[in-house]
Amino acid sequence: MTDLIIKSKIKAAVPEMSVAGEVAEALDKKVKEILEAAAQRAKANGRRTLQARDI
Repeated sequence: MTDLIIKSKIKAAVPEMSVAGEVAEALDKKVKEILEAAAQRAKANGRRTLQARDI
């Protein structure tokens, strides 16, 4: 699966902080977990469209 997190956007979100390299990887992993769970919820509800309420 492709990277979902853009490292430069993390730094832009918290300009007063230094951001370690592993932060992007950890965020990417967490986002993928959230999306996988949301997809399962949508499927369980008989939908093929992921919606905000699934998250």
